[in-house]
Amino acid sequence: MTGAAPVTAASRTVVLIPLALALLSMIGPFSIDTPFPAFPQMGEALDVSSGELQLVVTAYMLAFAAMSVFHGPLSDAVGRRPVIVWSLLAYAVASVACAFAPTLEWLLVGRVVQGLAAGGSTIVSRTIIRDLFDGREAQRMMSQVSVIFGLAPAVAPVLGGLLIQVGPWETVFWFMAALALALVVMTLTLLPESHPPERRVPLRVGEIVGGLATVVRVPAFHRMAWAGTLVFGAQFLYIGGASIFVVDLLGEGELDFWKLFVPMIGAMVVGSLVSGRLGRLVTSSRLVSIGYAVSTAGALLGVAVALTPAGEVLPWGALGISLVAFGNGLAYPNIQLLMLDLVPTRRGAVMSAGSFVTLVFNAVSAAVLAPYAGRSVLGFAVAAAVCVLLGWGFWRWHQHAGRREVAAAAL
Repeated sequence: MTGAAPVTAASRTVVLIPLALALLSMIGPFSIDTPFPAFPQMGEALDVSSGELQLVVTAYMLAFAAMSVFHGPLSDAVGRRPVIVWSLLAYAVASVACAFAPTLEWLLVGRVVQGLAAGGSTIVSRTIIRDLFDGREAQRMMSQVSVIFGLAPAVAPVLGGLLIQVGPWETVFWFMAALALALVVMTLTLLPESHPPERRVPLRVGEIVGGLATVVRVPAFHRMAWAGTLVFGAQFLYIGGASIFVVDLLGEGELDFWKLFVPMIGAMVVGSLVSGRLGRLVTSSRLVSIGYAVSTAGALLGVAVALTPAGEVLPWGALGISLVAFGNGLAYPNIQLLMLDLVPTRRGAVMSAGSFVTLVFNAVSAAVLAPYAGRSVLGFAVAAAVCVLLGWGFWRWHQHAGRREVAAAAL
């Protein structure tokens, strides 16, 4: 454990810190998937098509991406807890506004505000891990958080389906508001402030922009950010396009999203657990390499399955992307830790900049790539394979560049 708030952190039950951080980090992906089962009701009530309802995903994610570059630097300046708490309160208000939306346009306004607010907990919570913990302990904690974080896309559509069984589509957004308020209470009662005043930077626009500029001037940041974004983007293609893949292509119902999400997210959770176990024996860099090799194999398997009739039946249609998700579970916690150590004095800015790259790519994927790939099951599989291969290529480039830097320093 580092010097940041060691006494406070030690006084908390060890199990509760990763649980609290995981629940905070999962609200971002949770907010994407929960409304999916309500899309048919929303379309009928608001008189819009399923294609127009994809904007409910895209508006949220673009807003999330736009604000993500500020949440981390703000937490570097004012502390982690204030950013989390105020963001959650804004998210709760936006969720209530979504529940009262009379038209798609007003619903999109609410989703934009949700997206602007959600990063406060999702981004900053992961920064806290590196504030409080070092080395293998940080790796283990990040893996534990990733387990619960990974469950969000699987739990969200199932929960959304249950909510619309007991109430109208607005019930989904009332639940989101209640969840945000519960997380505020949890943050205030369980989490220490991990970024004490003496470590903070001045709260000035120039300082915030300067912190982001410091991060983006590091070449390794770009290589790792795109490696993580592209490989995870293959998995997100199925998450963001779930309504197209599950309902339109496979003909399943509003309560059948679990057939895709349980094997896919379950595999990611298992990968995160394995990553935590191997952390004592294998370096973070090596685990990323192993994870991306597994994801590549899964992407190629997905294409092979999609070329057969089994590709149009769940769970076989999710087999390849589940192996991709297992590789992500191995790699993603570790590549995030490696990125946070690139600029130790600007961890909030690092996490914000990395999240921005990922969120913009995923928003474009949900709006453009998913509908285009969604013409067929094979289209999904091929698009995912291209993403994985490009991501693995960025990671290999990063490794090669690192070896060259070491060799140059030895001369």
